[in-house]
Amino acid sequence: MVELPADSQCPDSCFLEDTALVLDEIAILTRPGSEARRAEVAGVAPTLTKYRKSVRIEAPGTLEAGDVLRIGRDLFVGLTTRTNEQGIAMMRAALQPYGYNVISVPIDGALHLKSICTALDDRTLVADPRHFDSALFPGYEIVSVPAEEWAAANILRLNGSIAMHSGFPKSEKLIRAKGFDVRTVDISEFLKAEAGLTCLSIPFEAAAR
Repeated sequence: MVELPADSQCPDSCFLEDTALVLDEIAILTRPGSEARRAEVAGVAPTLTKYRKSVRIEAPGTLEAGDVLRIGRDLFVGLTTRTNEQGIAMMRAALQPYGYNVISVPIDGALHLKSICTALDDRTLVADPRHFDSALFPGYEIVSVPAEEWAAANILRLNGSIAMHSGFPKSEKLIRAKGFDVRTVDISEFLKAEAGLTCLSIPFEAAAR
């Protein structure tokens, strides 16, 4: 694990997921839709480029990695106020040599795609499907969280377990009923900023394939 120092000039820098998408072959350094967050990328780039070659999203494109849900070779990308069509097109072009399938998912009423949809495994999603067209995920089972626990749709899948906020008992029960190993942690302060566990890290294998 690599821990980056806090940056007092970038108060949202704890949500470092948005600054980069790291895949097996390459890292995409993003251009956040929030202009106030764009300086965060410079703080993350030197560390990531030790592990991957990189490309950058350039103006007029915007992309935040909180909008990118990777499932195998499929990359579902939320079209939101933070990620635009130009950013998605640049990402698609950069990844074309590596065989990734990039699917645009228009989002209504949520900050990021992964605010309301993440993957429990390679065939099962946990989501609040009120904010997107479920038909864009053919072949996937969708576990729908209760409306009052909509933020429970942002889980972190890591090392065979599902990590989620401890304050969503109904959603936790639904996920456990599907046979998943669930670990809970209190992130109530981060929830005030519509953030979840995925926002706070960039998981990847150190060695590029």
